[in-house]
Amino acid sequence: MPSPRPTSAEIDLQAFRFNLNQIKRLIGPERGILAVIKANAYGHGAVPVGHVLVQEGVEHLGVATVEEGTALRQGGLTAEITVLGGVFPDQHDQLIEHDLTPVLYNLNWAEALSKTVAAAGTRLPVHVKIDTGMGRVGFALEEAEQALTRIAELPALQLVGVLSHFADADLQDRTFTDWQLQRFVALEERIRKRGMAVPFWHLSNSAAVMKFPAAFFNMVRPGIMLYGYPPSESFPGKVPLKPVLSWRTRIIHLKEVPRGTPLSYGGTFVTRRRSRIATLPVGYADGYPRRLSNRAQVLVGGRRAPVVGTVTMDMILADVTDIDALAPGDVVTLIGRDGAETISAWDLARWSDTIAYEILCCIGARVPRHYVD
Repeated sequence: MPSPRPTSAEIDLQAFRFNLNQIKRLIGPERGILAVIKANAYGHGAVPVGHVLVQEGVEHLGVATVEEGTALRQGGLTAEITVLGGVFPDQHDQLIEHDLTPVLYNLNWAEALSKTVAAAGTRLPVHVKIDTGMGRVGFALEEAEQALTRIAELPALQLVGVLSHFADADLQDRTFTDWQLQRFVALEERIRKRGMAVPFWHLSNSAAVMKFPAAFFNMVRPGIMLYGYPPSESFPGKVPLKPVLSWRTRIIHLKEVPRGTPLSYGGTFVTRRRSRIATLPVGYADGYPRRLSNRAQVLVGGRRAPVVGTVTMDMILADVTDIDALAPGDVVTLIGRDGAETISAWDLARWSDTIAYEILCCIGARVPRHYVD
């Protein structure tokens, strides 16, 4: 049931399905999709989104942590769940209990995992990560063949995938991306010549899905584009997408203040005229960044209104002097469309010097999500 809380997020599942179908159109039916729903599906709700993906035929879901994978299992999802962020040895029992597929990049931990899985009397599928240039985790390219061979030999593990990660596929200069791709292709060829059969090779994030068909291999890992956004504001890929999340609140208080009135903590904004100020029950505890103080806009009655004063934990202020016929209870849009105007997650990101990913992921747990299909 919809929450009565005035600040909430609406998740448009039709838009989500539209974006998923765009991915299917780009990659063709012969390739698999490992849909990335880590960080609570980028703030959209991992369990509901996961169920939609499974309904639409997606068989592989990607999370960052064992805890995220466990939550999906507890939410009734039975698809393969890959833990992309790596797993510590003291989490191996939890992997087995919830049938989660780890990504490996440490031989000692891989051998320890095999022993634990064997003792449990089962066999566990695993993916192996190769560092082709991202520089975070993964076997170095010069040790990749030896590592893959060794992991494939471990009796309780089943090597089902090899992956790497692009560092800057969203940039217009594709030099580094091409270099990473060439390194991954060369590794695949060497492994194939060794006679090792690995079901899935995957490298493509959303940026690569949108503009690097040569990087598709036989599986892709879309993230941000599932939720309706390109990976950067200047991204050159021309793929129609529909933002899935709208974020709205309601006016909780309206007041008239004279010229020269300081507003919010520190008086960082002082009115330059007699002003009508709307108080909105949303703040940085909900994920509305404090960095938006005196920089952002909201939509009220189909018109833009500036956020004034410091963003506080639970409230923000908007100058609605130029917007007529408002009353407490009126809807205010933080992200989404109102009439002819739209504010996107990329708008909030630009105003707060970050990226849309962070804006979406940081919308807090106390903001209820309502699902519309």
